[in-house]
Amino acid sequence: MISFIRGELAWTTDSSVIIDCNGIGYEVFVPVTVLEKCPKQGSMLMLYTYLQVKEDGVALFGFESREELQVFRLLIGVNGIGPKGAVGILSGISVDNLRFAVLSEDEKTIARAPGIGPKTAKKLILELKDKLRLEDAFEHKLNTTLGAQSMGGQPDVVLETIQALTALGFSNTEASRAVNSVEQKEEMTSDELLKKALKKM
Repeated sequence: MISFIRGELAWTTDSSVIIDCNGIGYEVFVPVTVLEKCPKQGSMLMLYTYLQVKEDGVALFGFESREELQVFRLLIGVNGIGPKGAVGILSGISVDNLRFAVLSEDEKTIARAPGIGPKTAKKLILELKDKLRLEDAFEHKLNTTLGAQSMGGQPDVVLETIQALTALGFSNTEASRAVNSVEQKEEMTSDELLKKALKKM
């Protein structure tokens, strides 16, 4: 098993990167999101990987984070979704948005991913909804959307929670209504308020 690969970025294609590791060029198939964040040619690049072994050859798939690799493994465990299909899904939907779409049974969002129709979206939701946690989705969003508390004062908890909800895909109106319906919100942390507000959605 190849857990990760680190080397110099030689070049990219429409669906893969070629990484030079000690003079050997490894082609690694990646989501579009990885291609968009690739450093310039000649820079160092590290990806967490999954090695697919088939009768007609092997293929290496790479991801920016271990979390993304973990979700990829869950996706290929769904009947009818292979590695390239899973990469296509992660190209069109972020890990957080996919997790949230599965847990909220949002078939339309999942079906927008390349190669995924309504039937496959339903199957994916059915098989993954017990394997994904809502807490992971909004905690990650909270950590990435809300910065550390600024010097000299407390952050605006209400505003930050609304921003976190909109980052999860809710409209500003929906987010504001949910947050404002929570009682004693001024005494809560952003994390506590977010959990309460999500129950109001």
